[in-house]
Amino acid sequence: MTSFNPKPFPWKTSTTPYWRTELDPLDEHRSTEELPVSCDILIIGGGYAGIAAAYHLLCSEEHEGRKKPPIVLLEARQACSGATARNGGHLKPAVYSRLPDFIAKYGAETASEYAEFEYRHVDVIAEVIEKESIECEFEMVRSFDVYLDPEQAVEAKNAYLKLKESGVAKQSIDDLIWTDEDRAEEVSGFRGCVGCFSSRAATLWPYKLFMGILNKTVSQGLNMQTNTLVTSITSTSSTGTPIWTATTAQRGTISAPKLIIATNGYTSALLPEYKSKIIPARGIASHIVLPAGAPAPAPRLPGSYGIRIPGAIDYLNQRPDGSIVVGGARSTFYATDSHWKNVVDDSALIEPAAHYFDTYMQRHFPSWEESAAEVEGIWTGVMGYNSDALPSVGEVPGREGCFVAAGFEGHGMPVIWLVMKGIGEMVRCGRRFEETGVPRILKTTEERLESSENRLASKQ
Repeated sequence: MTSFNPKPFPWKTSTTPYWRTELDPLDEHRSTEELPVSCDILIIGGGYAGIAAAYHLLCSEEHEGRKKPPIVLLEARQACSGATARNGGHLKPAVYSRLPDFIAKYGAETASEYAEFEYRHVDVIAEVIEKESIECEFEMVRSFDVYLDPEQAVEAKNAYLKLKESGVAKQSIDDLIWTDEDRAEEVSGFRGCVGCFSSRAATLWPYKLFMGILNKTVSQGLNMQTNTLVTSITSTSSTGTPIWTATTAQRGTISAPKLIIATNGYTSALLPEYKSKIIPARGIASHIVLPAGAPAPAPRLPGSYGIRIPGAIDYLNQRPDGSIVVGGARSTFYATDSHWKNVVDDSALIEPAAHYFDTYMQRHFPSWEESAAEVEGIWTGVMGYNSDALPSVGEVPGREGCFVAAGFEGHGMPVIWLVMKGIGEMVRCGRRFEETGVPRILKTTEERLESSENRLASKQ
């Protein structure tokens, strides 16, 4: 097992997630045989954030008719091979549980701003999929937040009622439906449920979505370079404007006046000031199927799930073919730092969780008791966890022309798209962070970098 890595670069090999079983022709694409020596905008990281940044910079209607800047995207491994293709396939805004803390810390207006920002992503992503005609099994669903502990359920309901009465984040709070214990198991379909919320969400095939967006972006001039690990970045300023140079492993250097770091859990490998602010965090997920020759198709579930086990959360969604993607299992390993914290090895499973998903459906869903469902695949991935619970977005303090968007904590699907739209506006149009619509609490600042706050300290 790999413990703390002072330079958290992506592992050379990795487990294969279900989402990467149907590879796109651009999976190991290089637009040019040689690495360009320079460009106008350099993006490091070829997952959701990096691909979204390129799309907003090259395909946005705001830029139609304008000359497209030369943009290069560097990815250490294959395109969309990191956390983006290792998640639960879930586009689920989920801020109500954090709203009371956000209100106490930042005020009601700021908390509402963030909640509604997440909520918008379901419609925004649906619009992009329709506009670009991307086949990614996108489906609108109701998602259940299932509570198994009576005390947690009562606390969650009371917090929800107070939020609803206050009028904070009205759009997203009004979408929530609470079901009490007397009907919770029946409504959710989850054994032992003592209370649940349902809310609007979507399920999709994330690799297919972002590879579809990448194809569009490459067609608009993006120079994509896979299998190109960046080992360091430096800046020079002979004319007063910094020029950023990225050094790669075995492929030389490339320079640009604007640089976007979209490497999430690996951020501190290139930006050491984030070493204690964004840390790599390994997680695990699986794909469950019915065995060949099963006498009946998989029972349909009423929606997708966030399963609130005391001290942990599992997440689950059902695919159109009836199979299940479920991840989490933190209750088996989170107490031991060496299993997950500062671990970048996604080529190995988390041993205490290796069999957690066996008979998962039979244990938790009455309609699946006789299904003989079995784990068909299991994988790990690396997320970015934060010392203050918030992603870091914007121009890096003290590094003019260098922008970061990272630390999405396994919850990037309803956050990153509009974050990267804002980054694109800062990079290409020179807008200030406050003019982009990205929630103010996400701005990366000197104050946040110098803060002694560390909610992960108990896991050091």
